[in-house]
Amino acid sequence: MRRATINRTTAETEITVSINIDGTGRYDNQTGVGFFDHMLDQLARHSLIDLNIEARGDLHVDDHHTVEDVGIALGQALSQALGDKRGIRRYGECHLPMDDAQVACALDLSARPYLVWNVDMPTAKIGTFDTELVREFFQALATHGGITLHIDRIHGFNSHHIAEAAFKAVARALRSAVETDPRKSDAIPSTKGAL
Repeated sequence: MRRATINRTTAETEITVSINIDGTGRYDNQTGVGFFDHMLDQLARHSLIDLNIEARGDLHVDDHHTVEDVGIALGQALSQALGDKRGIRRYGECHLPMDDAQVACALDLSARPYLVWNVDMPTAKIGTFDTELVREFFQALATHGGITLHIDRIHGFNSHHIAEAAFKAVARALRSAVETDPRKSDAIPSTKGAL
């Protein structure tokens, strides 16, 4: 079963992340940051990865530590649940439109973390949420999930739509990458024999 639970406690946050890669996209995400919960719900729904996150953080300071640390824990859970990555497709991509916004994502579950982020947000805030935290989340996810992750805004003028398109594009690309390849279901998807 491709499942994992990560508990992460620091002086700034206390986080539990549980995932089931072979789920149906069910979610229960409670971080105390409303817009972020909405984005995590989209990530689960469109990746078909069941996702349950409970986070308590120093929100009296700001949302930064909570958002980044959820990305760290989710990346760790994803890496743990995938194990040796035997049989997965490994790569995924998606061009996702949302009203005025279009965001492209390409990713590789390579165990070589790298983030390419070409997403300018027109505003500094979405409600009370700092838009720069979208990048912080994906940086933490890529680093701790061992993902080569490229996210590019093709166009868009509404920050909410751009951010949501980014989460959905990553979700759809991730959905493809973690699927079992029926032609190579027992093989590590690398000529090296390991990822």
